[in-house]
Amino acid sequence: MARPSPPEDELSPAESRARTQAFLEALGVGGTLPASAEQPDAFSELVRSLLSSVAVSPPPDPQVTCTLTVSPASTNRYNTLHGGAVAAVAEALGMACARAAAGDKEMFLGELSTAYLSAARLDSEVDVEAKILRKGRSVVVTTIEFRLKDTKKLCFTARATFIMSVASL
Repeated sequence: MARPSPPEDELSPAESRARTQAFLEALGVGGTLPASAEQPDAFSELVRSLLSSVAVSPPPDPQVTCTLTVSPASTNRYNTLHGGAVAAVAEALGMACARAAAGDKEMFLGELSTAYLSAARLDSEVDVEAKILRKGRSVVVTTIEFRLKDTKKLCFTARATFIMSVASL
């Protein structure tokens, strides 16, 4: 009689690692990351590579606008813009807008909420605009809209809340 697998909480760290690796390999995820992904700013470079024509309007009501071209590197299995790419761009533009409003104060992302309303297909261009929704003494809230460039159809919206660190207050 075969012994059943132990519950997840009873696995040793080595068994857990092996089981996780097997699961990822079964999904087709395997191999090592390229050396460029191990660089400290690899994530920032990835997000920047998606954007073009970035413009920032001056305070007191700053806006950050740019164009995002949906490339194969940023798509999911349906050849539409990956949700993670949407969230990463929303965070980056929201932070740029918050810093334009609050100055170069140290801040961190407290919350990011994203609504996926419609798809942006491979090779399409998306206009992205970040605005200040509210600026307080210790919190800046931004809204980010993603619209298809050719039809102006709203694809994604996001709201990002940035909290200024205590040292900045």
